[in-house]
Amino acid sequence: MGQLTRRNFICGPVALFPTVLLASARRVGAQLPSPASAGPADPKLIEDLVAANRILVDQGVLDGYGHVSVRHDRAPDRYLMSRSIAPELVTAADVMEYDLDSSPVDPRGRSMYLERFIHGEIYRARPDVLAIVHHHSPSVIPFGVTGAALRPVYHMAAFLGEGVPVFEIRQAAGMTDLLVRNGPLGRALAQTLGPRNAVLMRGHGAVVVGPTIVHAVARSVYMESNARLQAQAMALGNVTYLDPEEARRADAAVSGTYDRPWELWKRKALSR
Repeated sequence: MGQLTRRNFICGPVALFPTVLLASARRVGAQLPSPASAGPADPKLIEDLVAANRILVDQGVLDGYGHVSVRHDRAPDRYLMSRSIAPELVTAADVMEYDLDSSPVDPRGRSMYLERFIHGEIYRARPDVLAIVHHHSPSVIPFGVTGAALRPVYHMAAFLGEGVPVFEIRQAAGMTDLLVRNGPLGRALAQTLGPRNAVLMRGHGAVVVGPTIVHAVARSVYMESNARLQAQAMALGNVTYLDPEEARRADAAVSGTYDRPWELWKRKALSR
């Protein structure tokens, strides 16, 4: 061991102090400085985020729970999501900015969704993803708790053709309350999702991603309807699912037309 000089004794602990203090603050849950803002987002993006919440309620995908986010248009390391509130009640004033650690830029005492880490960690892992929906769609739940795989039975759900894995939270953290309430669980979920469009969460719900908020919303709606149709078809007998090549071609054809139902859904949802 080297000689302990007066300089080492004084400077060593001082140099380490900020790191130790930060680690201690995180351990005890102390209030840390908020990250800097990326600046105001495009008002159209916020308008679409509000509409997405309303649409998904109107289409029976969300109820009082679930949430939608969109990546900030000015900074890929920021995303936008409302404060913790029932989706149907979301307004532009409720939208908050977060960094990829899911820390709020300007909390102002507002409550936040416990499972915001789903969004931050997927955005971190998937640069191609610009919007995320987390929902508890009733028809989807059975496919996360049985051996039946969720597969596309019609062309509007062709995006499911690449497979829908199931996130088993017990494998990531043992016994939990099933909520993705921290970064490590968010990272485990993102790893299960991989390069796909959707992932089921056993006993909980699902997460759907997209290159635009229109894609994420449309995929969530058609995921719910496909799950309902698949269960009906399975009850009748053997099911002919879309072949992977059929699914690829159908998705390429359909995904470019999502603006059509989006405008219809948006008008209906915002007129209520």
